[in-house]
Amino acid sequence: MKSFVLHINGEKHKVDVDPDTPLLWVLRDTIGLVGTKYGCGVGQCGACTVHVDGVPGRSCLLPVSTVGQRKVTTIEGLDRHTQHPLQQAWQELDVPQCGYCQAGQIMSAVALLKSNPHPNDADIDTAMAGNLCRCATYLRIRAGIHRAAEISLTTPKSAGSKK
Repeated sequence: MKSFVLHINGEKHKVDVDPDTPLLWVLRDTIGLVGTKYGCGVGQCGACTVHVDGVPGRSCLLPVSTVGQRKVTTIEGLDRHTQHPLQQAWQELDVPQCGYCQAGQIMSAVALLKSNPHPNDADIDTAMAGNLCRCATYLRIRAGIHRAAEISLTTPKSAGSKK
């Protein structure tokens, strides 16, 4: 066991865990942030996607010892009131079916819209290719991303923030 101070969703968390423990299990079992899901454990499905310094990554593959001072954002940290444009679009269009993969889907879509605020279908398909949905709601996910882009255009900059 070793102590680590992690910066997660704008808060510091001191944890005592084995250095090789995947960030996913620290988030879920040690800190209690269960929005990030375990899917495959080998980084192939995207259910465990979080942002580390703004870059999406698979938390099931990331040993806690490699996180250091980097900022981690989970689905819970996206927007305290679940009013991020993607969360709004997901609710408005009833995107999820079972919902299990949706936190990872949303976190990957956040990165896409940050780098490309007006993606076309091909852009979305490419960016989201690493996120699997067993319910096959891919068309609704794509529609949700397009809708979030529309919402982002009409939302003042201060709305949808973590504040």
